[in-house]
Amino acid sequence: MVTGGAGFIGSHLVDALLEKGHLVTVIDNYSTGNLENLAHQKDNVNLTIVKEDISHLDKIKAHFKGIDVVFHIAALADIVPSIVNPSIYYNSNVIGTMCVAEASRLAGVDRLVYAASSSCYGIPDVYPTAETAPIKPQYPYALTKYLGEETILHWGQVYKLPVISLRLFNVYGPRSRTSGTYGAVFGVFLAQKLNNKPFTVVGDGTQTRDFVYVTDAVNAFLMAAESTCDQETMNVGSGNTYSINYLTKLLGGDIVHIPKRPGEPDRTHAHIAKIKRILGWVPKVAFEEGVKTILDKIEYWRSAPVWTPEKIREATKEWFQYLSK
Repeated sequence: MVTGGAGFIGSHLVDALLEKGHLVTVIDNYSTGNLENLAHQKDNVNLTIVKEDISHLDKIKAHFKGIDVVFHIAALADIVPSIVNPSIYYNSNVIGTMCVAEASRLAGVDRLVYAASSSCYGIPDVYPTAETAPIKPQYPYALTKYLGEETILHWGQVYKLPVISLRLFNVYGPRSRTSGTYGAVFGVFLAQKLNNKPFTVVGDGTQTRDFVYVTDAVNAFLMAAESTCDQETMNVGSGNTYSINYLTKLLGGDIVHIPKRPGEPDRTHAHIAKIKRILGWVPKVAFEEGVKTILDKIEYWRSAPVWTPEKIREATKEWFQYLSK
């Protein structure tokens, strides 16, 4: 079972599972996912797609019967809409996660692997940031993803459901989100490049992010599912960190600067010793190689919204309104 299997990471995970010969059920309501991400698998008899909202336990629990492993990827993402409308984020990321955990418990699944978020660390005090770092979410999206993690760990503790939580850093790659909400940097930059618009670089562009390629993230999920460990929380990152200025250099194009945003760290950098030790997982795709692969498939972002400084200013006004000191 892959919740959110029509989304960016979820669809790549579905591909990997099908390639291994597994029977896969996807549950997705397409709020952020896109069925086109699975169009190439439409004739695969090992794939079942269920259109449903994970926050409705009574509607999803029957689909968990006979499932061995649940990968819970489904979530609402993006910062701004979580600030504007936090209730839908609680419903999806907290209540929805509880429903997935409960459906897994009732069905007696062997393992639940949760896609957590490194945003739980907020603005860290130490880099690289280890799993023991203080939890300091800066906005409702980050908080709800962390509450989801706490929920699945609690279900593991109380009901002895084997669970693992993977805190994903900045996952990128083909099929990354192109939704109408201002958010993920790759979706923003690639649409701008296709339309010969300058890259909108926040601040001076020296801030860095731990970009981890999607196939490396997928491998972490697969190895977690195949492991015997339980009640573990592990970072998934590249073990390195790259500036936004370097990203724009690799993508190639002009830039325009927009104001630095409150609540955002100047750096994200995963400490990945734990996942290396427990799972034997290591990232394999170099950042430069990953960016080149994306550029080779840039047409995917042809229909993505094109953001200008003016549109971004309007879209992020609540961000500044609520998070500025």
